[in-house]
Amino acid sequence: MHNNFYFLRQLSKSLGSTLTDAVISECYSQSKDELIIRFEIKAESFVIRASLLPDFSCLSFPENFQRARKNSVDLYPELIGRRVLGFRQFNNERSFAMQLSDGIDLLFKMHGNRTNIVLFQQGMVNNLFRKNIKADLHLTLDKLDRDIDWSHEHFTNHSDNLKAAYFTFGKVVWKYLDDQDFALKNKLQQWEIIQSLLQLLNNPTYYITQVENKPVLSLLETGAVNKVFHHPVEAANEFYHTFTHRYALSKKKAQLENLLKSKLEAGQLYCEKNSARLAEIIHEDQYKLWADLIMANLHAIKPGTEKVILENFYEGQRPEEIKLKKELSPQKNAELFYKKSKNQHIEIERLETSIRQKQLEIQRVREKMEEVEKATDLKSLRNLGDGSGGEVKKAAVALPYHEFLFKDYRIWVGKNAQHNDTLTLKYSHKEDLWLHAKDVSGSHVLIKHQSGKNFPKDVIEYAASLAAYHSKRKNESLCPVIVTPKKFVRKRKGDPAGAVVVEREEVILVPPASPL
Repeated sequence: MHNNFYFLRQLSKSLGSTLTDAVISECYSQSKDELIIRFEIKAESFVIRASLLPDFSCLSFPENFQRARKNSVDLYPELIGRRVLGFRQFNNERSFAMQLSDGIDLLFKMHGNRTNIVLFQQGMVNNLFRKNIKADLHLTLDKLDRDIDWSHEHFTNHSDNLKAAYFTFGKVVWKYLDDQDFALKNKLQQWEIIQSLLQLLNNPTYYITQVENKPVLSLLETGAVNKVFHHPVEAANEFYHTFTHRYALSKKKAQLENLLKSKLEAGQLYCEKNSARLAEIIHEDQYKLWADLIMANLHAIKPGTEKVILENFYEGQRPEEIKLKKELSPQKNAELFYKKSKNQHIEIERLETSIRQKQLEIQRVREKMEEVEKATDLKSLRNLGDGSGGEVKKAAVALPYHEFLFKDYRIWVGKNAQHNDTLTLKYSHKEDLWLHAKDVSGSHVLIKHQSGKNFPKDVIEYAASLAAYHSKRKNESLCPVIVTPKKFVRKRKGDPAGAVVVEREEVILVPPASPL
């Protein structure tokens, strides 16, 4: 009810008694959806803060409010130095006007997502705060008052549609009536309830309460009441702080929930895709068998043969058809199959490892989603992070890389193309190991050199999996990754951001894997 006619009527009356004869000293905005007006009353100041978000419009009156040094823009210069003559509340309307000297009126139109502040000069619209609401250009102050017939006759004639007849009540009032089983009462009882209700609305107490799990400023004792006030300005301030805290909490929750949901879906897709690839490889693991059969029958296979049928002595002499490379000798064909078999088993092992790691990450994300759902304040949400499992230090925000630790080795991963250049050209040492997914765009990766130590194979493979993950090949089962000392990497003048020349390279195959 903070924008309800009955509350605004009390608020505008209170503002009139406080601000009449005050002078406006400042009018500015610190964000696109907020207007600040400062008044001088003798030796004191009074501030109106109008928050005009499309999904939350509210007036509040902060004490000791200080203007920001940056990102602050002066607005409505016509108001500066003008004296407040009074406030005009429009009858049965969610709007009131601040009347100023020299024929200026500032209209506060508190219409939900159509809320606006409109400057009038000599009764004509001169300026809008939210300029996209074009209909407000045609407002006329003298036509804003609306009438309601409160007679018993009108009540009787419109008893089947009282919400239209009493359009100023709003959702909270009707919820209050529903809680009293208003619809089940007879006509006389309903009329009496309406009369009692009007007395409460005309002489209100202000409640900060919870209605349907939302903070509400109510003139009626309904819902789960948290605080009670007897002054509209105090109630408005408390409601603003209560709601904006909840608004910020729900917004942060939504951001984290969306991020975690995306991570969960990506992780599930990764596991699904790589599990299918793993099953396919296991099913097709025939290379070692073929190599064994060829080696056992070298004497019977003529050079240049493209296809041979051999008896599979592992499975009861079942015939096995094997395609050969005719340019290779039978022994070289067998060596090729042994190599393919070895690579397949390496890929199987890596796929199994990466799937297990991803499943652990999915479990962490699910646990984090439960914690986000249970969080009741912003501090606990900020402590939860995004569920990625890695730690990001505040001091590292300005750096061009993300840092990961693996077996005491620091691994740096460039954040974007510009940062790749900065990482490789300014943050690297010639003895660092440089990695990048081959033939696709992706992050530059460095393994920082440790004096007197060689780079362990498992550290290189882990860094390579990060390079693969932070590239266009992140969803492939295996990715070729360039590995070379940084001293063999250079950048040519005129090359685009992130593009480099590698003068000497080794390529290894690894599965993409997100950070542990």
